[in-house]
Amino acid sequence: MLIRIVRMTFTPERVPEFLQIFRDSEHLIRQMPGCRFLELWQDAEQPTVFCTHSHWDSADALNAYRGSDLFGQVWPATKRLFAAAPVAFSVHRVDTASLPADMA
Repeated sequence: MLIRIVRMTFTPERVPEFLQIFRDSEHLIRQMPGCRFLELWQDAEQPTVFCTHSHWDSADALNAYRGSDLFGQVWPATKRLFAAAPVAFSVHRVDTASLPADMA
């Protein structure tokens, strides 16, 4: 499983517009093949900082979403609201039960 986190910073006046974009698209993103989980986090100390947290079956599933018409609509609409460059990373979840005992 691939876990994707994208940290985004907005100016205070842009937050409502971003939240609307997320509300309008989250159910569509969740329906994308390979998307297993999607949620939005808001920084408790910096209320203009948000993170999307998603789980994908594979990098191919995430890349298929990123090449989709939906992403082509959502990302530019969100990107124009940024107050700072986003920070994104993807990690593979490791099943520690399958590791040798001396590594777990």
